[in-house]
Amino acid sequence: MIYLEPIEITFIIIAFFFSFLICNFLVPRIMRKMKESKITGIDVHKLHKPEIPEMGGVAILISIILSIILVIILFEDNIMRLGLLAFLLTVVASGAVGIVDDLKRLGAYTKTLLTVLAALPLVIIGFFYPILNTSPRFPFIGRTRLTILYPLYVPANVAICSNTVNMLDILNGVMPGTTIITFGALLCCSALLDSKMGIIISVIMLGVMIAYYRFNRYPAKVFSGDVGSLTVGAAIGALAIVGQLEVVTIIALTPFIMNSFYMLTSLRGLMEYRRVKEPATRVLPDGRIAANKHPEAPIPLIRMILARGPLTEPEIVKGFYLLSLCSALLAVLTAALVVW
Repeated sequence: MIYLEPIEITFIIIAFFFSFLICNFLVPRIMRKMKESKITGIDVHKLHKPEIPEMGGVAILISIILSIILVIILFEDNIMRLGLLAFLLTVVASGAVGIVDDLKRLGAYTKTLLTVLAALPLVIIGFFYPILNTSPRFPFIGRTRLTILYPLYVPANVAICSNTVNMLDILNGVMPGTTIITFGALLCCSALLDSKMGIIISVIMLGVMIAYYRFNRYPAKVFSGDVGSLTVGAAIGALAIVGQLEVVTIIALTPFIMNSFYMLTSLRGLMEYRRVKEPATRVLPDGRIAANKHPEAPIPLIRMILARGPLTEPEIVKGFYLLSLCSALLAVLTAALVVW
């Protein structure tokens, strides 16, 4: 179990409240700006199809930037500062890809390639300074040496995390709610695995996502857009690298990975969801959501949750939360087994 100095605990608490307050302050202003600029999206899972301000994820991105800069100023450990800088540059690059995609609509392959390139700050800084751990730990096995493969794993990990979170951002409150559970699990794992970097970043991300959840939960007042989901996904992927939490992160993200796998196999490759001819679900006259059984409809995780019959949107969201909670508990158990 990690030991933190009282001053470090104070700094971490400050970072949490700072990230929460900044995001809470920014979201309403971003919402108003997007509404004035006619940057809105249709909430397709509601009968009356309301128009909701998009790109609320800009508030998430700015909150992360300001919070990480604050922590870099507060902490005097230069190696930690480099790790936080690599994390920040990767998240900013992924967020920039999301902004371009929201405004210009990138193709699926282009967006995936750009999220791979977004991890270059991690690879470059890690090449010159010892922030990358090329010996991840596994339960029962212990440390493994991946000196050659690890630099290839880093960009793949960031791209996968970015795009899996993006693909699960389909219902009110799903993305922030499930990632709050994920970051909570990674915070516990960081404490068990002696990762100070993991604790700091997890606490900041929890502050940001808890603040954002208030606006995105059912019924949503704002959508995050790709800028939000790609930013949060990249934060998870970069956290796994700089926090040395590779294995537990994969386990914590199991529902996200399952959803992406089902989507890719049913669509037979990468495809932007907005270009899918048949949606995965349909809204019934009573407002409940049912699976679309058309042969051309994709089969994401939501279809599995709806396998027994139609549900309301909050009921489906609770199903995602339950799956994320189970994965989070397994991740914490895995961290405990690594220590044991």
